[in-house]
Amino acid sequence: MTLCNALLARCDRPGMRIIVPGLLLLATAACGAGPSSTVPASTPAPPVAPTAAPVQPTTPAAATTAAPAPAVKTCTVPNVVGLIHQTAQDTMQKAGLFYLTEEDASGQGRLLVNDRNWKTTKQSVAAGEVVDCNTKILLSAEKISG
Repeated sequence: MTLCNALLARCDRPGMRIIVPGLLLLATAACGAGPSSTVPASTPAPPVAPTAAPVQPTTPAAATTAAPAPAVKTCTVPNVVGLIHQTAQDTMQKAGLFYLTEEDASGQGRLLVNDRNWKTTKQSVAAGEVVDCNTKILLSAEKISG
């Protein structure tokens, strides 16, 4: 009895219903085309015709130089010191600068939850400086009392 026939004969047991799909998959893989396959397992593969080696094109070294890197987009950093923090963020974004981080300038580690209750006191990149638009800029702010 072959492995495929043995597995199929054991599928009548109630506990085997869960395992049957996996076993049938394994049996199909082990038996080739399945239990009705007439091709003997020891049939050698047909000979493969030799292929020619790929031809490597010859090009001068100057023709293989890499393309120039794309130009980096630059932005001019605006002065946002003294502005309400929300306005400072809006101003930076209008200038094309979106990688903004913020901190509590008092050192208390508070989160700037309501940006309109904070005043920007410092920026990590000086106003007027031309930078890559993906530059990280830290805005420090103090909570407005009241």
